[in-house]
Amino acid sequence: MVAISAAEAAHRVASDQERVAWVDEHDQPLGGVSRAELREQRLIGRGTYILLFNSAGLLCVHRRTLSKALYPGYWDVAAGGMVLEGEDYRLSAERELAEELGIVDAELIEHAHFLYDAPESRLWCMAYSAVSDAPLQLQPEEVLEARFISIEQALEETHRLPYCPDSLAALERYMSRPLTAFR
Repeated sequence: MVAISAAEAAHRVASDQERVAWVDEHDQPLGGVSRAELREQRLIGRGTYILLFNSAGLLCVHRRTLSKALYPGYWDVAAGGMVLEGEDYRLSAERELAEELGIVDAELIEHAHFLYDAPESRLWCMAYSAVSDAPLQLQPEEVLEARFISIEQALEETHRLPYCPDSLAALERYMSRPLTAFR
């Protein structure tokens, strides 16, 4: 068992108690529940995924801390997270991008709204992209490291490194967007 820092452990406890949006199979709000309750009861929540690119077109990938409830230590192609109770997708995406990577005021471009339904997670998701060359400021309780690589390299890495499957679903939808769409 790998030890986690006291700050990570405290962040995990607080995160599990956060009230997040609870929705039905059609993404209609039902109220709010704790993040832990959402997971334990396999309820459907809402999540945001922000594919962050630099102006050279490279994608920011980051490795999650070992204290994360889902996919600890996995690489992730998107910043993002759970939509809080009373919050909309866009506000959640802006908050998560600022919290996890320190990026503020980047224009978010909406790409896909989809249901992700897996044994470990059931979410209505909104995928965005953003472009920024601002320096990253990583949230140490959630992000171990980050780097910019090509989409092709990220996809190749999924064959030998653990990557979060939910954010890969967001990337797949981004990649299948019409060619006339911009990042």
